[in-house]
Amino acid sequence: MTPDYSLTVERLIPAPIERVFDAWLDPALLSQWMTPGPGMTVPEAVTNPTVGGRFRIVMRSDGPDLPHEGEYRVIDRPNRLVFTWQSEPAGPNSIVTLTFTSVGADQTRVTLTHDGFEREAARDSHRGGWTAILDALARVLQAAA
Repeated sequence: MTPDYSLTVERLIPAPIERVFDAWLDPALLSQWMTPGPGMTVPEAVTNPTVGGRFRIVMRSDGPDLPHEGEYRVIDRPNRLVFTWQSEPAGPNSIVTLTFTSVGADQTRVTLTHDGFEREAARDSHRGGWTAILDALARVLQAAA
């Protein structure tokens, strides 16, 4: 039996819940903040935000491009989003679950759980990546306010 490692990351985002939720499905916005580290860009972000629809996000740094793909499993606007996350570092069978909770009128708590890592090292590197991504989301939405 293959081990199943998971992680959970939370971040308070300074934006209303609908804006935060929609930022996960909008390719133009994804390309601005879906970067897990400094110096990274997203030259390609494509979404089909329907249950069963797919997405593709390509992250670029100094090395080779890092493609990430998946399928939307749950789209419950603005409360919950669930999708598969397929990439070389994560493995073929991981699942990301996002829950969104309003904190007042202008803030949203995002709880991200990523399940299905086959290796502890992959989980640990994704913890840092998801933390940086949520920080970037907060900066982009705050700047747009």
